[in-house]
Amino acid sequence: MALGSDFRRLWSAYAISEFGTGVGFGALPLVAVLVLDVPEFQVSLLAALGGLAAAALALPAGPWIEFRRKRPVMIGADLIRFAAIISIPVAMLAGVLTYAQLCLVAVVQAIGTILFAAASGVHLKALVGREDRDAANGRFEATFWTAYSSGPAIGGALTSALGVAWTITVDAVSFMLSAVAVRSLRTPEPPPPARHPTTSRWSDITAGWRYIAGHRGLRALFLNAQLFGGAMMAATPLLNVLMLRDLGLAPWQYGLAWGVACLGGVAGALTVGRLTTRFGRRRVLLVSGVSRAMWLWVLAFLPAGVAGMLLTMVVEFVAIFGSGVFNPAFATYRMTETEDGYLSRVIACWSITSRAVQPAFIAVGGLLAALTSLRTALLICGLGVLASSALLPWRKSHVSSTPVPASSR
Repeated sequence: MALGSDFRRLWSAYAISEFGTGVGFGALPLVAVLVLDVPEFQVSLLAALGGLAAAALALPAGPWIEFRRKRPVMIGADLIRFAAIISIPVAMLAGVLTYAQLCLVAVVQAIGTILFAAASGVHLKALVGREDRDAANGRFEATFWTAYSSGPAIGGALTSALGVAWTITVDAVSFMLSAVAVRSLRTPEPPPPARHPTTSRWSDITAGWRYIAGHRGLRALFLNAQLFGGAMMAATPLLNVLMLRDLGLAPWQYGLAWGVACLGGVAGALTVGRLTTRFGRRRVLLVSGVSRAMWLWVLAFLPAGVAGMLLTMVVEFVAIFGSGVFNPAFATYRMTETEDGYLSRVIACWSITSRAVQPAFIAVGGLLAALTSLRTALLICGLGVLASSALLPWRKSHVSSTPVPASSR
């Protein structure tokens, strides 16, 4: 494996910020409830607004990033997120925190995440050879699931011991440290592509979507991602309510079930290189894409008590193992198949669409629960996740089935 020191620095930047985000997971709603005492609908609005407003404001992000050097964008995105998030404990200390500020922070944080993801995806492609991309993306994916298996528990303990302001401060500082890690990269960054002088601004903005629509494999995976992600996000708050209210699980049981399930993502991500080498990318994408989607509906029939907790652990572990394999395999495929000069726009358009689609699915999930029942709505969401498997690139022409070289193991 030829992953060098600069990859490790970039990986460190990602790991630091993801662990900080994991520790601060759910911190903004906690501040809204515990500090500002806002009603439930405003807590929901806070989550939806961050996604929808960021999606709208980030529309020019793709072309803006595409034709600039990526490291300054990544550093700027980290510093913007640091400044936005650290403003919350500062305002709390001064006694001037408002709900409007929380909404603004949610939007700025989401925009910063879109900017960083688009720039870092392109930079990773330039930094890592083709044969090592599965291994590199697998490490990023394993880091993500590790952060979200341990971070929320640490954040909960920190909030209980010292207060939510310290939890948010840890999240903010993680972005500052991430910026320092990106700044330490030594390999000269390749120059950005030149903008075509005859292209209009609107054409630049929509180029990512047009590129996706014109590529059979990317188009299939894009549609799969929107249905899978939307139905999964719609199911998440329903499952939380079912476990904590209807099944009577204690918060520690809920946290344990989620933490154990996330280990499946770590295990899946660490095996993706070997699986792709042995079976080829097409088979890995198809099998893992189905395996991550076929289990959620089972949770609509959870029994109460410890049996429900154990069933949740098993079902979520298997499903998240599939995601742990699928996500880096897909990331490598998108990185490899997208031409240089389009990747920032493709990644940005992907993120923007997801952030617009998922709040709509969450609203539909809540409406279904109100019109039917919690379990019925969760079952419908699970069937929606399962249906996303039909949108995988089943035709052989969509995805190359050639195994990658053994050096990616």
